[in-house]
Amino acid sequence: MDRETFDSTLQFYRNRTPFQPFTLVMVSGDRLEVDHGMALGVREGVALYVAPGGVPVAFDHEGVSHIIGDLVPKRSSDS
Repeated sequence: MDRETFDSTLQFYRNRTPFQPFTLVMVSGDRLEVDHGMALGVREGVALYVAPGGVPVAFDHEGVSHIIGDLVPKRSSDS
């Protein structure tokens, strides 16, 4: 993922109101679920996430394949 897209996309998902968890899919195939917006810092293509239990996870734009922002499909208003 390019640096500008990485920064802007992570900041968008981090700052959604109300916050909704999202998933980072890494190039390796690993997944990281961000469960709290304030646990994520992003700057110049690098991010630091503090996972539950205080475990720090550092990653950069080159290691992220894509971001899944909506984990639950939206229901139609016709339902």
